[in-house]
This record gives sequence, C-alpha cells and structure tokens, in this order.
Amino acid sequence: MISSNDFRNGTMFEMDGQLLSVVSVEHIKLARAGAVIKAKLRNLLTGSIFEQSFRSGDKYKTVRIDKREATYLYGDGSHHYFMDTQTYDQVAVDEDMIEDVLPFLKEGSPAYLLRYDDKLIGVELPINVELKVMDTDPGFKGDTVSGATKPAKLETGAKIQVPLFIGFKGDTVSGATKPAKLETGAKIQVPLFIQPGDVIRVDTRTGTYMERA
Repeated sequence: MISSNDFRNGTMFEMDGQLLSVVSVEHIKLARAGAVIKAKLRNLLTGSIFEQSFRSGDKYKTVRIDKREATYLYGDGSHHYFMDTQTYDQVAVDEDMIEDVLPFLKEGSPAYLLRYDDKLIGVELPINVELKVMDTDPGFKGDTVSGATKPAKLETGAKIQVPLFIGFKGDTVSGATKPAKLETGAKIQVPLFIQPGDVIRVDTRTGTYMERA
C-alpha cells in the first residue's frame, strides 16, 4: 500500500481498478482540515490524463512493474527512442507517455522501460540526474550577488543590510534561490551561487535542485 502523502512524480498505484501514474502533484496544507493532495494522473493503460484530489493519508494498492534498463537515444517530436541495454532493441515511446520525465531527459542518459503484463506503460529516470546549467542570473562576484542584500543583526545589536552570501555554508545560501535553465530546457530554482556552465544534480521525483555535481 502507498499513502497519498508519499505521492511523487512517477508514483504508480491502483485506484478503482485503474493503473495510474502521478504526472504532477501538489501538497496543500489547510489550517483545520489537515492537508489535501492535488494530482494530475495518467491512466497507464489508456493514456488518458485527469486531475484528482486526495485526502492526506488515503492509501492505495501498489502495483508490480517490470523495469528494464535502457539508454535514451533521441526524439523526433512525437516519439522518443530508447535502446534496451539487454536486447539492444530500439523501443519507440509516445511523447505523451513520458511527459513527466521529459524535462530531465537528454541523449545518452540512462532510463528504465516500464512494462505491466508485457505492455509498455512508461519510462522512469534514476532518482537523480546530472544536468548543465545553461542560463541563470550571475551568482557570487566578489562581495556582491547581483546587488541583493538581506538584513543582519550584529553582536552589538545593530541591524544592517549585508550581501546574501554572508552566512554561506556548503551548497546553501540562507535558502535564497533564483531561476535557472538547464541543458534539457527545464527551468528550476537553484541557489544563488550557481553559475552558467555548472553541472548540478536534480531530483527527478520532485524536479528540484540537490547539489553541485
């Protein structure tokens, strides 16, 4: 069984006799009623897509899916082609079937072909992928970060504005982020210190930045 609280992009489950995959999901916290999960779902057998709301904690039956390792070759606009690394067969997949993984798919990258009762139902990516940042606002340069500042309290009690990089630790900058465009065309939020040309790891389940590669 799987809880609606654990829904992520690509999660597969059975509901009312339908084999479903989560295309996108939003967890909405409500003041008194707990939380509501709004999801866009794909029927893996018919290809139809619809939206559904769930209560927090609703449970559904998980399904057994056959996963085969593959390599992404190329796309032609309507189909995307993968090579089964065991048989070396080329497999064509409709673009609509892999809408949730397309933003992080690049030629030569590993993937998994998913089958249910010997029928191809989708493609899954590794939990994280490495992608190059193609475009983003400038990050750290000397003592400035695009002129952005934040409030800081000094040991004397004085309050002043300081550059955002003050307090920089590892791969975080006080939680501040900026938009970035990746080599696949995907747009995500990244920490302020990330520069064009940097290679980063992205969580394919949530579409969020993890760390520099």
